[in-house]
Amino acid sequence: MAEPTAHPPTRVPAPHDAPPRRVLVAYATRHGSTREVAETIATTLQEHGERVDLRAAADCHDLSAYRAIVLGGALYMGRWHRDARTFLRRHSPTLQTRPIAIFAMGPQSMDERSVRGARRQLDNALRRFRDLDPMAVTIFGGVIDPADLRFPFNRMKASDARDWDTIRAWATELTSRLAASNAPTADGPEPG
Repeated sequence: MAEPTAHPPTRVPAPHDAPPRRVLVAYATRHGSTREVAETIATTLQEHGERVDLRAAADCHDLSAYRAIVLGGALYMGRWHRDARTFLRRHSPTLQTRPIAIFAMGPQSMDERSVRGARRQLDNALRRFRDLDPMAVTIFGGVIDPADLRFPFNRMKASDARDWDTIRAWATELTSRLAASNAPTADGPEPG
């Protein structure tokens, strides 16, 4: 009887070998309004056929499963939320190989002066990440709920400057940009 022929083992690709197919929507929030915006963005992306995970930025430790990232954070006292900045620092090498879109929330109104000031604050935060090249950056109106704040800020007037139609339109535009970019990854473009 002949000896069995030795065949090289069949390699079954591990899940981490497969090209990333999902979009991560990560958020950094103190009182929950940024999470609500992130939820709306995630829902809009899903409605346009994207597979989406929604997570707090502080809970994101491995981005290998994601082909693109959306990161949002609130602006507090002129600074972008610490968890959003930490996310960019922690994942800098990966973010250089994936499309990323960034949003910040902050102005109490969407008048030109307030938006310009908020954008300047966000740009100052992003300036520290010179290798980052976001495909989109925007500002959304913020929320002030005096009941959530300490003195003297609890004396501020309540406001909610979020424009849900604008938020959904921005997320819809992201789907177009992702499709146009064919979502390149570290291994090259994903197969179509």
